[in-house]
Amino acid sequence: MATRILIPTPLRPFTGGHDTVELDGATIDDLLKALIARHGDLRRHLYSDEGKLRSFVNIYVNDEDIRHLQREATPVGAKDTVSIVPSVAGGSTIVEREAPELTREEVGRYSRHLIMPEVGVDGQRKLKAARVLCVGAGGLGSPATMYLAAAGVGTLGIVDFDTVDASNLHRQVIYATSDVGRRKLQASGERLQSINPNVNVVEHEAALTSKNALDILRGYDIVIDGTDNFQTRYLVNDACVLLKKPNVYGSIFRFDGQAAVFAMPGGPCYRCLYPEPPPPGLVPSCAEGGVLGVLPGIIGLIQATEAIKLILGAGQPLVGRLLLYDALTMKFRELKLRRDAECPVCGDQPTIKELIDYDAFCGITPPQQQKAASGPALPEITVEELKAKFDRGEPVQLLDVREPNEFQICRIEGSKLIPLGQVAARASELDPSRELIVHCKMGGRSAKAVAQLQERGFSNIYNLKGGILAWIDRIDPSQPKY
Repeated sequence: MATRILIPTPLRPFTGGHDTVELDGATIDDLLKALIARHGDLRRHLYSDEGKLRSFVNIYVNDEDIRHLQREATPVGAKDTVSIVPSVAGGSTIVEREAPELTREEVGRYSRHLIMPEVGVDGQRKLKAARVLCVGAGGLGSPATMYLAAAGVGTLGIVDFDTVDASNLHRQVIYATSDVGRRKLQASGERLQSINPNVNVVEHEAALTSKNALDILRGYDIVIDGTDNFQTRYLVNDACVLLKKPNVYGSIFRFDGQAAVFAMPGGPCYRCLYPEPPPPGLVPSCAEGGVLGVLPGIIGLIQATEAIKLILGAGQPLVGRLLLYDALTMKFRELKLRRDAECPVCGDQPTIKELIDYDAFCGITPPQQQKAASGPALPEITVEELKAKFDRGEPVQLLDVREPNEFQICRIEGSKLIPLGQVAARASELDPSRELIVHCKMGGRSAKAVAQLQERGFSNIYNLKGGILAWIDRIDPSQPKY
């Protein structure tokens, strides 16, 4: 006996207008194969090029999602009704203000959008009316804002207070070599205007804080999180939840990337995923751990795509889903996210109703307070003092706790390389009776090494303030910086 398959409106043009098809098959897999055998144009709507059922197409047997049954192997019979439920609209349109008309020039510029039924003239007008804020003009913000500008988003706000450094250029593609030393806001604003002079670029030259975040974010429809530290991530998240603004999240490290959409009605926020930040220094920054140059391009473009979908009210946004990307294996994975009913910000009974001290929340205290809380200060030495010791011929032990690949870039002559992760196990290779000076790139990892070695009896030990970058800046500028 045949099983009845209900065809949704968007797919009926591919079944000759029929809303119901009856086919024989013992399982869902059998039925779907029979369905596309009869209506071949349905294949690309139901299956990927690899032959897998598309993630945005849900199949129900009666009232049960096959993902909670036996998936395509779910058995079916004549009494069952199979429903195909594709994701058509992911939610209400974010932009509610009146959408301006398109000029003749804009019609030509966006013509490839206009002929898409999912965008069309009305959708392009929504893009023109939209206001999107990008927090950070770095690796993620560069591709995200460039493509949002090209797509015709009417107002792009950028929050940043940094200058362009040569080390930015391998991934922050919005900048040119000639921009090194310039304000990022100025350089990125000029680039975005050159891409699309119709876009209004609003510069917010400031560090986002609890004092200014609500005022800055309030004037935008969507916020793109292009930050590179935990305290600002939690700040952006909480501000978006309090203001009811979608938070398009992205993060990168080495070869790994993440993306999601937080703070949507009924959906989770960043705190639902990570209720607490890691201890300071546990997760290295991109400056210490590195990042593949193309990775922020991929994640930043995903963020731009999600922002555009939210503006158009089209597709299925990354709400309740965390997208993971591994560039080394070229694999994407998706994890289900749920809103935490006990979340202190977006839960049923929120306890955080205003922005807090995010430095304190993330365990980062001002140097004065840190010094008072930690007792005796960590013994330090400046690069000038180290140079003077070398000049006097003093027998100094110099320990480099960076990674071998960093050691290949630049080094202080005479230093011994023991990566931080091996210091405790290899402490016997060092002489505790001699003065020991420890350094890394900027001073953070070496401070941890000094503390570890102090616990093992090293008393005549110092951390090189500013690390090898300070040495290159003030002592040996002939070496390359990274």
